[in-house]
Amino acid sequence: MRSKAYIILILLAALKIVLPFLLQHPAFGLHRDEYLYYQQGQHPDWVYLENPGLIGWLASVSGWMGGSFFWIKFWPAVFGAATLLLTAGIAKELGARLFGQVVSALGIICSAYLRIHFLFQPNFLEIFCWTLAAYFLVRHINTQSNRYLYLLFAALALGLWSKYSVVFFALSIAGALLLTPYRKWYTRKSFWVAALLGLVLSLPNLWWQQQHQWPLFHHMQELRETQLQYVDSATFFKEQLLMLIPVAFVWIGGLIWILRNNKYRVIGLCFLLCIAMIALGSGKGYYTLGAYPMMLGAGGAWLQQLVRRTWLQVAVVLLEVVCTLPFVPLLLPLQPPAAMAASNKKYGLQKIGLLRWEDLQNHALQQDFADMIGWDELAQKAERAYHQLPPAAQQQTIVYCRSYGQAGALLYHAQDTRFRKKVICDNGTFLLWIPDSLHFRNLLFVGRDMPEKDDAVFQQFRSVQVLDSVTNSLSRQYGDKVILFRDAKDSAFILANQGLEEMKAVFGE
Repeated sequence: MRSKAYIILILLAALKIVLPFLLQHPAFGLHRDEYLYYQQGQHPDWVYLENPGLIGWLASVSGWMGGSFFWIKFWPAVFGAATLLLTAGIAKELGARLFGQVVSALGIICSAYLRIHFLFQPNFLEIFCWTLAAYFLVRHINTQSNRYLYLLFAALALGLWSKYSVVFFALSIAGALLLTPYRKWYTRKSFWVAALLGLVLSLPNLWWQQQHQWPLFHHMQELRETQLQYVDSATFFKEQLLMLIPVAFVWIGGLIWILRNNKYRVIGLCFLLCIAMIALGSGKGYYTLGAYPMMLGAGGAWLQQLVRRTWLQVAVVLLEVVCTLPFVPLLLPLQPPAAMAASNKKYGLQKIGLLRWEDLQNHALQQDFADMIGWDELAQKAERAYHQLPPAAQQQTIVYCRSYGQAGALLYHAQDTRFRKKVICDNGTFLLWIPDSLHFRNLLFVGRDMPEKDDAVFQQFRSVQVLDSVTNSLSRQYGDKVILFRDAKDSAFILANQGLEEMKAVFGE
């Protein structure tokens, strides 16, 4: 039976890896954020202005392997499979046998994780680290072995190298321990030695933040001003149900079951505290996804006790799969963009808010999907504009992009190495990669709108010409322009270098 369980779980893990590659339509490419994280891998560092360094190290490996679509998507797929196995492991530790473990594992396939684990963003690492920490917490409860206590804090430290939101999860564990008899752990030397180990493993991260004047807080403030201010509590809690709606009966039943279990109640309390803290912090709905695998594990253990007959167990597994099928087109782009837009309109997805973007307006495609098209068109048009300049003018031209997505796309899709070396951007970590001194006479601008008149650098050119723009109306980049600023005065690069120096100084550069 044990070997049979291993084989089935490994097969589910393999399915988890390959399924998105099989389902996503090839018209869709990399997501806006994936261009940023891939470029981080071309500049390995401990930490970046937006996030810790672990995803950058993985991107470096992807770059060594050629940087193809497959090798960029490889990491979220593999870590998704590892998360599936850990979720089944939690179910097993809570008492589930094969049926309960399969039910839990399917929860990682049949839900929002289907999309999350095909996006090269820190979220897949965050979810893995939270689940790993939860697994070691349950193992420590079951075995009382200090080894798992040390591994718990090591997993939390690894989470800090993935995404800073692990702080919410660590605090929720700390609070849950205080609310249960496990508060006695705080009196043990081994607990504080393990905590010290976690701190030591986190020190290089914290040192980098201190050396760069805590860009984490700058990034958090920017998020709050540009995105989180639009998050409301009603939407947040609605998303908690929608994200895992095909398997909602599993995790909700698991939560109720584990809260009534004296030995494992700490896990349920940890989940509730985590959800509450993220909600109070105006976090986005998907910020909580790292907390759900342990509830899926609890749900597997609950159903193992509840459902005894084999035919009913098969029915439960089939119910998970069948309930998922209608949601797959919402989780991955299965059709070409135009066909998907027509389907969205036909089924009225705008009425339930699935087509609402960060600008609070409804659009033809879901925002994530619209962020996966148009980038190659933008890169091709920018590179073509550069090559239309005389060779002498090319040498005196820089290519300035307003956003990290535009810069990352140009660097990824452009064919000419000379052109790629000209690309700069002052958005996010790209700022730190700009040479300290710029010299140019022409500037190829890539952005949504013409620079404002109070942007002094752009007023120092003798001519301005809009050369091209993104014409794919379904792309989120629709209307992004390629603009040539020609024949700069000497004051242009003087002002540009002054501004660059001031921006870098904010981060201790």
